[in-house]
Amino acid sequence: MSSLCPAVLALAALISLGNGAVPVIPGASGFGMDTPAGRNGTIIRVTNLGASGEGSLRAALEAKGPRVVVFEVAGVIDMNGASLRIREPFLTLAGQTAPPPGITIIRGSIYIETHDVLIQHVRVRPGDAGRPKRSGWAPDGISTGSSAGQPGCHHVIVDHCSATWAVDENLTASGQRHEGRAGTTHQATFSNCIVAEALYDSSHPKGRHSKGTLIHDHARDIAIIGNLYACNADRNPVLKPDASAVVVNNLIVNPGQRAIHGYWTPSEYQGHMDTLKPWILTAIGNVVWCGADTTNTVSVIFAAADQGEVCARDNIGLDPQGRPITQICGNPRLLDEPPSWPKGLKPLPSARVAAHVLKSAGAFPAQRDPIDRRIIEQAKSRQGRIIDSQEQVGGYPKTRPLRRELDPPANPDADDDGDGYTNLEEWLHAMAAKAEGHG
Repeated sequence: MSSLCPAVLALAALISLGNGAVPVIPGASGFGMDTPAGRNGTIIRVTNLGASGEGSLRAALEAKGPRVVVFEVAGVIDMNGASLRIREPFLTLAGQTAPPPGITIIRGSIYIETHDVLIQHVRVRPGDAGRPKRSGWAPDGISTGSSAGQPGCHHVIVDHCSATWAVDENLTASGQRHEGRAGTTHQATFSNCIVAEALYDSSHPKGRHSKGTLIHDHARDIAIIGNLYACNADRNPVLKPDASAVVVNNLIVNPGQRAIHGYWTPSEYQGHMDTLKPWILTAIGNVVWCGADTTNTVSVIFAAADQGEVCARDNIGLDPQGRPITQICGNPRLLDEPPSWPKGLKPLPSARVAAHVLKSAGAFPAQRDPIDRRIIEQAKSRQGRIIDSQEQVGGYPKTRPLRRELDPPANPDADDDGDGYTNLEEWLHAMAAKAEGHG
């Protein structure tokens, strides 16, 4: 994030969007960035680390109407196997307002089942919760989706979060498989996140798993920008039929079987063969560092034969000895130009990506917690491994709760200074900049 003042950033971002909408993160580009999220909504304070009840995160997420959720407490929220579901739209979940190093959710997930949501600076670490292998406990980390017959999620931004130790996917753009585009996620961005150490031989009912990011059937206009993918067996990320995504400036370390890829299994679509349309991938400026768990057949991009379309530029892949790996395996249709692109997005050259991601990814990168620090350091040294349980790397965090009272500025009905942001929103951006080391 630039050190320029919020007003200058807001103006620059407004110009870059070109559609009259103010971006929800100053200076950022991606799909869905024109969401208002919780702008001009009620300020709701999280005052305790309970799994439910008055003052809890669950109560704040379940409140109706536009809302901005701030934290007067930091520490671990143990969900005890019960996940958080966001079903009310127009939400800003401002994890950067917690005392550093912020909020960590364990033994549960965040499922987003609505539209116009911004989540920043939160850690989600479901883990195996002590469940036996193949017992059926299969939580995601952070996931967008919808119920059957309901509209898909849209205008969702997950930024500077840490999603680790999921049993299914760590960070997912999902929805209904056979209901077409209307029932799945679209106009969404996952940016500057740590997506790491999805559990392998764990409690998933299918057995061995370990998945980074699924871009599900029909999910459209998904932006995956500036994330660290570390020690996930595959889906770093993956596209399924009729999905489209731009995958830009990500660092992928120690992928197991696949880095960036797309595929489908025809036997799973009996009675729905008409939905098997090509997925469309734009992959620019990504870096893959193979590691101890990476098979010797991994390529930067894998495309199952004749199933997808790929526009690829300036991607780098290196084996453990620093030798280049294959860029594209399979037989996709190659595209000269991206078929879709977020307005204003300017990729970094791949030579600058690793340093940028290792410095900036995850929640509170300026004051990372011990788990994120370990993941970053192991990524730098390429010493990380795919794991079966969080217990292999020290177990769930145990931290002392921290508290502080917040005095956020009033959120006026009209903007008084002409910069496109309310005073509250400028305050939130300033706190985010501090958490990211720019304030």
